Amino acid sequence: MNLEATLDLPVYLVPPTTWRSRDQVGSHAIHIMSAEKKIPPEMFDPKCNMTPEMTAKLYDNWSGYYEEEIITQRNCRAPRVCAGAVAKALGGSDRGKARVLDVGAGTGACGEELAKLGFTNIDAVDGSQGMLSQAEGKHIYNRLICAFVGPNRLDIEADTYDAIACSAVFAPNHLKEDCLPELIRVAKPGGYIIITLREEYLYIVEDYIDKLEPAMARLQDEGLWERVSRDVFKMYEVEDKDGITFVFKVL
Repeated sequence: MNLEATLDLPVYLVPPTTWRSRDQVGSHAIHIMSAEKKIPPEMFDPKCNMTPEMTAKLYDNWSGYYEEEIITQRNCRAPRVCAGAVAKALGGSDRGKARVLDVGAGTGACGEELAKLGFTNIDAVDGSQGMLSQAEGKHIYNRLICAFVGPNRLDIEADTYDAIACSAVFAPNHLKEDCLPELIRVAKPGGYIIITLREEYLYIVEDYIDKLEPAMARLQDEGLWERVSRDVFKMYEVEDKDGITFVFKVL
């Protein structure tokens, strides 16, 4: 498949790392209606090897229809399950004061679920400006950062967040295990990192087979975090596929 040919679509060009505060958004939130009304098939194809830039370009053009297809039509439970795990991990903490980073925030589906649970101090990071532009209008994020999440250092201070939510961002052509040390860096000691994904991806995605869970275990052996739970749940989406949520406590 010639992916470069399939990606000849309008794209919103942004610097590799940009951010705006909630106050800067106001009435200037941009709602980009994408040119792509269906899930780009190559995006979640384990056999397709796409660069982060290619994936972001597809998301830019699909952003206006993402929630309709993934959340409404496919009833993806990942945002709700991940947000619930964040709330459970933080226990009796003041949710209004807890700082949370929504990784791969997209249009803000997980952020909305966090807000419903009383979290108000939430930041977002995503590689697609088109998706973040959709999230801006929801007014649930203090800071929106357009950046790829990987081994690169994010424009975030160390020891910043009480919890980091990763909802449905570990998937084909998305995040890899090389981003985990950076997530640990920006989490506070004693904070939590929650990762929710489709369970079968652990066994069918080349980037995860014998890589993702071993990397998680290696970071525990190095004393950087400890696993709190590994819970499988039914009906990740409308298809009869299981999901899985990992909860780690940063040391």
